[in-house]
Amino acid sequence: MKFNSRRSNITARNGMVATTQPLAAMAGLRILMEGGNAVDAAVATAATLNVVEPMSTGIGGDVFALVWMNAEKRVRALNASGRSSANASADNLISQGLTEIPNQSPYTVNVPGAPSGWEAILEAHGRMSPADVLDPAIEYAEGGFPVSEVISGAWETSGLRLGVGPAGGELLIDSRAPRTGEIMRMPELANTFRAVAEGGAEAFYRGDIAGRIADFVQSQGGWLTREDFAAHTADWVEPISTTYRGHTVWQCPPPSQGVNTLMALNLAEGFDLGAMGSQSLDAYHHLIECIRLAFADGLQHIADPDHMTAAVSELLSKEYADSRRTEIRADKAIAEVGPGLVPVHPDTVYLSAVDGDGNACSFINSLFMGFGAGFVVPGTGVALHNRGAGFSLDPSHVNVLAPNKRPFHTLIPGMVTHDDEFAISYGVMGAMQQAQGHLQVLVNMIDHGLSPQAALDAYRFSVRVGDGVYLEDAVASDLVDGLRAKGHPAMVRPPHQGFFGSGQVIRRDPDSGVLTGASEPRADGAAVGW
Repeated sequence: MKFNSRRSNITARNGMVATTQPLAAMAGLRILMEGGNAVDAAVATAATLNVVEPMSTGIGGDVFALVWMNAEKRVRALNASGRSSANASADNLISQGLTEIPNQSPYTVNVPGAPSGWEAILEAHGRMSPADVLDPAIEYAEGGFPVSEVISGAWETSGLRLGVGPAGGELLIDSRAPRTGEIMRMPELANTFRAVAEGGAEAFYRGDIAGRIADFVQSQGGWLTREDFAAHTADWVEPISTTYRGHTVWQCPPPSQGVNTLMALNLAEGFDLGAMGSQSLDAYHHLIECIRLAFADGLQHIADPDHMTAAVSELLSKEYADSRRTEIRADKAIAEVGPGLVPVHPDTVYLSAVDGDGNACSFINSLFMGFGAGFVVPGTGVALHNRGAGFSLDPSHVNVLAPNKRPFHTLIPGMVTHDDEFAISYGVMGAMQQAQGHLQVLVNMIDHGLSPQAALDAYRFSVRVGDGVYLEDAVASDLVDGLRAKGHPAMVRPPHQGFFGSGQVIRRDPDSGVLTGASEPRADGAAVGW
């Protein structure tokens, strides 16, 4: 099927950035043009997104990243997600009668990992100083910027969460969301960025900022302390991968849900999706079943790796995929999907930046839900994430809330190499849509031969655990009827980015060095290059 888009693929040779907001994409491109590399551009873009798309991301959130430095010919993974407080207590919440952690509560606020991630990745692979990289974000926060149409709508919807805390007005205009084209300024956030630009992550985790955040969270009934901030570290970890039709697909390891994408790809590799045809009933059915099986295992086993009992190597083995694939029937959906048997032993803004030297950074920085927990720390402009809502309160679950623990994370940057060369940096935002978005975009490119932009344009499905499968309302009615006939509770809804995800792709030709970029048609972003 051919997909009509309001966008064409973008091509360039000297560098490219793709993300959800044009001003942020241009901030990253500016850094590339000033001599920075892909890593410098990624951090500049992420920081600017905190200003121009503050409901989605920010310095009060977490970071995961994959990095390819062309001279080294290897993929590195960064986990800059925060841990729960040393005082966190599942028993305390259970005694209050809670069965899950309220997503607008102080209990969801872990230590923000973003500043440590920005610093770690710049120190390891950047060319520019933090002050230079953060300069575009500071300029926009202090001088102001016109709010774009899509972001204005998201601000209005997510801004309702700011009523939880006493300082949400710093991110509003006269107690309301900024309107399209209205100039928004964030002087408090500019000051926070300036402190980090001058003093590094130390200024955030061991200075006045940490004290303000900890005191504020405690005033709201939460657990975070200054000692929790001082103990935080970002970690370089071994990336995980699988092979798919001659390509090596890379993800960050747990507690990220990247395992879900790789398990689904292992399952999908056993079917001739190319022969089934793009957007066909058979292709949809088999991919839906693959992600359902992957989710069943992932939601059972993924947690802080120090607490997991299932080995990632076992979950990603081709043999395990072969055994799970036998549960998929061509004519009928699996009635009830449960986790498989594996040996037990220890074991959403997205942006992509690639420079002219072939270095690449796949980077995701998030507050989780819109404006996170709805708490803005007075005098700082920092909206705090609510990633702690990802913990379970089931004492028997590996992902149960505990002190100094990282929760299950939906955040997953993606990368693909081919013949030991960088090929694709990509990602799709949207909570649990991320893993299935990764699956669908890669299948579109690898199995169906679609260009990066066409791969993003293609209609998507969204499996919602415990609910059913949603399809975009533009798909053919016989596809919906066909899925229902196979036993899928298929429903349709408009193609909104918040439901079907928001993706970015940059592909590099290893021979010519030409970069081909694409940005989500359901969102307000852009791929820009030079």
